[in-house]
Amino acid sequence: MARALQTARPGRRRPGHPTAGGVSCEGRCDEGWRLRPRPLLWAFVLAAARWLVRPKEKSVAGQVCLITGAGSGLGRLFALEFARRRALLVLWDINTQSNEETAGMVRHIYRDLEAADAAALQAGNGEEEILPHCNLQVFTYTCDVGKRENVYLTAERVRKEVGEVSVLVNNAGVVSGHHLLECPDELIERTMMVNCHAHFWTTKAFLPTMLEINHGHIVTVASSLGLFSTAGVEDYCASKFGVVGFHESLSHELKAAEKDGIKTTLVCPYLVDTGMFRGCRIRKEIEPFLPPLKPDYCVKQAMKAILTDQPMICTPRLMYIVTFMKSILPFEAVVCMYRFLGADKCMYPFIAQRKQATNNNEAKNGI
Repeated sequence: MARALQTARPGRRRPGHPTAGGVSCEGRCDEGWRLRPRPLLWAFVLAAARWLVRPKEKSVAGQVCLITGAGSGLGRLFALEFARRRALLVLWDINTQSNEETAGMVRHIYRDLEAADAAALQAGNGEEEILPHCNLQVFTYTCDVGKRENVYLTAERVRKEVGEVSVLVNNAGVVSGHHLLECPDELIERTMMVNCHAHFWTTKAFLPTMLEINHGHIVTVASSLGLFSTAGVEDYCASKFGVVGFHESLSHELKAAEKDGIKTTLVCPYLVDTGMFRGCRIRKEIEPFLPPLKPDYCVKQAMKAILTDQPMICTPRLMYIVTFMKSILPFEAVVCMYRFLGADKCMYPFIAQRKQATNNNEAKNGI
C-alpha cells in the first residue's frame, strides 16, 4: 500500500517544498521545525471552532457506499442512515438472509424518497436538486471478510456490477467470548481476521481508485476497547487495538502523500446495546451514569462525524477522558480506577453467559 501511495504523489514539487532541490533528510527536519508553529496553532483553532460551530454536513447523494457487516447491528443502521441521504448502497455480510432484510429496509426508504420527490415536483417545488429514483439502488453480496480471496473476488464483482466505491465503512466484527486459555486457537484467528485483517483487504481493494481521483472516505468502526482494554477479551482487544493502529497509520500515510481529498474517520463507541456483549456489567452504582449506548444514538453520532469529515469520534465523550487518564496515570492507578468502576471484570458475566449457552447447545445436540 505504501508503494501505491508513493507512486500517486505528484512528480513535480512546488518551489520551496522541503524536498525540492535535493534537500537532505536532516535539512527537512530543520526546516520542518521552523515551519510547524503556525500550522500547529491553526490546527488548535480549527479544532476549537468545531466545538463551537458545527461544520456543514457534506452530501453523499449518488455516491457508492459499501458497508461490511450490514446484515445486523450497527451495520444495518449505517445502511439506513446512508440510504436516507440518497447514497447508492453496497451491502456485505456473511449472512445472506439478514443482508437481504437490510436491503428490504433500504428499498423502503428509497420508495419513501421517491414519493416525497414526486410530491415536491407536483407542488412545483423544484428549488432543490432531486435525484431520480432509478439512481437509488442497493446491491447485496454474501462475503466472508475474514477470507482474503473472498474479499478480493467480491470487490472485483462490485467494481464490474456497481462501480467504484466512494465511501468504505469497515464495520464487520465478531467476539469469541472466551477467556484466553479456554479459547480455541481457531476462534482467536477468526477474531483477528474479521476485526482487523479484513480492514487491510477491503482498503487494498478500493483505495487505489480513491488515490487516482483523490476522493473518498474510509470509515473504521473500532471500539473503546481499541483504546483501553479489560480482562477476559484478550483476542477482541488485540484486534481492536490493531485496527486502530492500522487506521491511524493509514491516515498519516494519506496526509504524507498529500491526498487531502480522501478522508478517514475512526469510530470508537463505548459498549453498544446490540446484544454482542449481552451480560456485560460494570459496577451497579456507576451503571446509571454510564449505561450501554443505544445503537441508534451511536450511529447518528458517527454519521455526524463522517459527514463533517471528523477524524475521530468517541461516544460518549467521557471515553476521551478515560483514554487520556490511561495514558498519563501509573498502571497501578489505572487498575484502581478499573476496580472502582467495576470495569476490571465487567466481561465476566458476558463470558459466563456465552459458556452456558455453548454447554446448552452441546447438550441439545447430544455432544
